[in-house]
Amino acid sequence: MGQRLKQLSQWVQQQASDQDVPLDEVLQPVSGDASFRRYFRASGAEGSWIAVDAPPEHEDCAPFVAIAQGWLAQGVRVPRVIASDLEEGFMLLEDFGDQLLLPELDDSNVEQQYSRAFELLRQIQRTTNPQLPPYEPVMLANEMALFPEWFLTRFLGLELSDEEFRLQGLVGRLLIESALGQPQVSVHRDYHSRNLMLLEDGELGTIDFQDAVKGPVTYDLVSLLRDCYVDWPDEQVRFWVEAFRQRLLKDGIEVAEQGLFQQQFDLMGMQRHIKVLGIFSRLWLRDGKEGYLDDLPRTLSYLYRASARYEELDTFTRWLEKRVIPAFEAHPRFAGQSLEHWWQA
Repeated sequence: MGQRLKQLSQWVQQQASDQDVPLDEVLQPVSGDASFRRYFRASGAEGSWIAVDAPPEHEDCAPFVAIAQGWLAQGVRVPRVIASDLEEGFMLLEDFGDQLLLPELDDSNVEQQYSRAFELLRQIQRTTNPQLPPYEPVMLANEMALFPEWFLTRFLGLELSDEEFRLQGLVGRLLIESALGQPQVSVHRDYHSRNLMLLEDGELGTIDFQDAVKGPVTYDLVSLLRDCYVDWPDEQVRFWVEAFRQRLLKDGIEVAEQGLFQQQFDLMGMQRHIKVLGIFSRLWLRDGKEGYLDDLPRTLSYLYRASARYEELDTFTRWLEKRVIPAFEAHPRFAGQSLEHWWQA
């Protein structure tokens, strides 16, 4: 047992003793995520908790604790924080189980499950506590800067010209302008099928919300409906987008008319897909996490298809067709795999 895990185990035992809850001494690993955090299950005869190791030199637990407490108090299904040591980077959380939404989704139940996801998202968007930082233009721009560095240059091996950098800058400004022109609400920022949990009572709960911000009303909707891990026909997605817009109007949120709202959704999606392509590439190249590479084709297809819908993005679309997609299909990881079927989704 490593020293860090030993310290976490001792801390968990102390918390359990303080609350007179007997737990086994051995912590069982639980699937991790794309960060430096590690998760373990602490079990006993009376139930189980989730122990979190978040090294303070890499992670800050304070936002998670503040958001969890604030959202839970307003009825959002997030794990209860049982104990925390912010200085050490330890947390003890309510155990939501292991049933992610993703493996349970299929054509027969997606309407029911997404209806629950939409309702949970409405609850998140209506929260007012804690005070969340704004999704500022510099943050949106910095996220998109991961795309040329990690995806285009380091992963695909492209040498970008000044003109190509200028094109990405122009598109980036358009996407940011669209994002800032939307109603600003509480944004989970990673609201998708791997962060939604099916709970024992049949309801949905959400995790991994520590990066929440105040931002565009379409952001989490894009995360859910243009999920990097599962995709649905464009026609079905457009139907869901409009249905959610109608829900927002009933909630008194002054969103745009149908056509503009769909455009805001698409452009917000482009910003997110550009970011994610960079992040997934970095997770492999820097952190050795290979599993996310399998989700690059879907994410790239989302970016291309959204761009292709708008005349003002014709230059960017043609650039994707001529430079990026051929380089992607020639990459050793994807050699021999045509992405054409993704464009027809």
